[in-house]
Amino acid sequence: MSADGNLPVVGADGLRGDLRLVADMIEAGSRVLDVGCGDGELLAHLAQHKGVDGRGMELSQSGVNACVRHGLSVIQGDADHDLKDYPSDSFDYVVLSQTLQATRQPRRVIEHLVRIGRRAIVSFPNFGHWRIRLRLLLNGRMPVTPVLAHAWYETPNIHLCTILDFIALCEELGVVIERSVTLDRSGLPYRLNPRGRLANLMAEQALFLLRRAGPAA
Repeated sequence: MSADGNLPVVGADGLRGDLRLVADMIEAGSRVLDVGCGDGELLAHLAQHKGVDGRGMELSQSGVNACVRHGLSVIQGDADHDLKDYPSDSFDYVVLSQTLQATRQPRRVIEHLVRIGRRAIVSFPNFGHWRIRLRLLLNGRMPVTPVLAHAWYETPNIHLCTILDFIALCEELGVVIERSVTLDRSGLPYRLNPRGRLANLMAEQALFLLRRAGPAA
């Protein structure tokens, strides 16, 4: 589908465009934990194409059931309460895709991600996008967009942030941003510097590769 459509671009193998970018950041044969893994789309792709040792955590029972039906190793749990039980450095990569804004303690969640994994990959919708700003300015009501598709009274998104907000949080936590990508609503990348105000205005999503401060592992 074109970049101006309402649905994510899906590749020939069925993987969403933004998840393909996540997969490209992960080395073959790695140990991977996918937090909020949904129906296991990313884990299945990584197992088939990169031979990873993948594990998942998913809040919904339907998502867990779908993963188990596909032979994936997934447990039911949520990022706010259950990440603390994972040992430090137990995975090479921990993925949190389009889930950060639905957590109750996003700061604590980020701390756990970079503790558990040598690298963390985080993506989220950008609340600083120009359409959101314009709709709020003109209509005076919380906007609904293809990326933020729920009305305010039923949304699972409780901690919305902008790209610049997320970068500021990483700096406050001493988390190193190794790579960052800005995306349109379809999951296609922009050629914009994520640290710039133009990216904060134009990108509808963002994707970050993170690690703890100190020498790279």
